[in-house]
Amino acid sequence: MQDVAKRAGVSIKTVSNVVNGYPYIRDTTRERVLAAIEELDYQMNVAARNLRSGRTGMIGLAVPELSLPYFAELADSVISAAEAVGLTVLIEQTGADRDRELEVLANKRRHLTDGLIFSPLALGPEDLPAFDVDYPMVLLGERIFGSSADHVTMANVAAAKAATEHLLSRGRRRIALVGAHEGEQVGSARLRTEGYLEALREAGIEPDPALIAEAGLWHRSTGAEAMAALLDSGTQIDAVFALNDALALGALHTLHARRIDVPSQIAVIGFDDIDEARYAFPPLTSVHPGRDEIAASAVRLLQERIENRGAAKPPVSVVADFEITERDSTRV
Repeated sequence: MQDVAKRAGVSIKTVSNVVNGYPYIRDTTRERVLAAIEELDYQMNVAARNLRSGRTGMIGLAVPELSLPYFAELADSVISAAEAVGLTVLIEQTGADRDRELEVLANKRRHLTDGLIFSPLALGPEDLPAFDVDYPMVLLGERIFGSSADHVTMANVAAAKAATEHLLSRGRRRIALVGAHEGEQVGSARLRTEGYLEALREAGIEPDPALIAEAGLWHRSTGAEAMAALLDSGTQIDAVFALNDALALGALHTLHARRIDVPSQIAVIGFDDIDEARYAFPPLTSVHPGRDEIAASAVRLLQERIENRGAAKPPVSVVADFEITERDSTRV
């Protein structure tokens, strides 16, 4: 920076102001400094600047599985939102493993980042004390409520209800649910199942337990297996609500293999509206849960916590809007 200042004939402070985008500098002065920077191939020592400011310019994002399209696309949205405000994202994958999620919270790598956006899948309400951390954090998902961290989530019950109502409005009455987690007290599966049941009961349809198919991890393979089990049981089905798009794609695979036409025989709707849904055969109707809004809100809240670290402020909760993206899998 001293060399740039000497070449441009200005003070080191002026060079610093130009590099950091300070607006109140004469155009001629700015041009001289920029020319000197280019001639000398000067690059800012970001590490030194961050050491002085106490920040790294990086935030963490911890998600269960990047192999699941929803989390891969969520990570992409978070990266875009962070880049827009000058932040870099360090991604950690927990594998939905309890010990690894606790390790994320334990601060072993937190010195590398200014804050954390965390989507836990293995931890639950009994682990609430572990979320009392001394760094800025924003939580995603439905596993943990009531912590001191800001929270961004989706309208799971209302969205699942709307998905089921979409099928009911198409004249479907024997609607199977794929992806249930029996006995689950917290999490997306329980909430989306609740919305499904609510829609049926409001339509005057008594839910049939034979139409509710369990699935462990929400992958294509488990969706295909659950769909096959439903068909093999002989249960009459005219529609499927899969609790995420990966399950729905697996269900579609089984239906095609059994030569069952979608949607004339069985309509299918998913949840998450991943990019792959548009290219399924037929294109998959899905719930769009506001992924970009979730990412942008999480980054905004985290940035505010980083900039106002230490300030007393109650936790903020954001619920993203959703919409049904209709495609051919439910359109007759």
